[in-house]
Amino acid sequence: MPAPSGEARPMAILKRPDAEIHYEEYGAGFPILLFAPGGMRSAAALWRAPPGGPPRAWNDWIEVLSADYRVIAMDQRNAGASTGAIEADHGWHTYAEDHLALMDHLGFERFNALGGCIGSSFCLKLAEMAPDRINAMVLQNPVGLNPENPAYFPDGFAKWAEELRTGRPDLDPAALKSFGQNMWGGDFVFCVGRDFVKKCPTPSIVLPGNDIPHPSAIGLEVAELLPDAEMLRDWKGPDHIDEQRERVVGFLARHTGGAPDPGTAFD
Repeated sequence: MPAPSGEARPMAILKRPDAEIHYEEYGAGFPILLFAPGGMRSAAALWRAPPGGPPRAWNDWIEVLSADYRVIAMDQRNAGASTGAIEADHGWHTYAEDHLALMDHLGFERFNALGGCIGSSFCLKLAEMAPDRINAMVLQNPVGLNPENPAYFPDGFAKWAEELRTGRPDLDPAALKSFGQNMWGGDFVFCVGRDFVKKCPTPSIVLPGNDIPHPSAIGLEVAELLPDAEMLRDWKGPDHIDEQRERVVGFLARHTGGAPDPGTAFD
């Protein structure tokens, strides 16, 4: 796969009071923050297919979007190269605070967001917590509660937490359990409720999923509830990769063309 377009910068680290967030930057232009798939293991490398592995069902958005945008791809706390504390009151808001701190650090007051899998819920939480900062968002493969497999995410979290404690035995099991409940103990898309989605004004495009962690019913409902949303239902795999790219790129172009200069208000 060719290298991402535009100007590339080496991996950098944002040091927060309780975390170190690793991120990469590519290209130039209006900023777009990428939230990779992978659940609790969401890391920038997951946009690309592994060497010798099968192609992803999605475009490598780092490569595609860096031709026209300043792309920021990050490893979430405790995923990839990033590390961070885990407290009993942590949850979706903790990740959103990391995201906003990163964009503050880079000097971007306003930006687009694109998330795959868990990243769709990261986008929605940001839209709730900082609506004036999210210009437009792409929700690819939204996660959600599958009534036929309600234990999928709690069980996956428990396995992730066990692996994390292998390298960090100092982590408090009670805090981990509470954190997991805060993340995956809800319904719908876990991070926000339907009432918020109904009134969320952020322009969006939804690419619904079709499997256990990304139920089609959830993606379709998100697209229906959002007041200003487009939808691309058939988007996965090589037969749809070109249309997927064209629809997402076109959506972002339409909604970024009139966007204000993101500025450097937080330098």
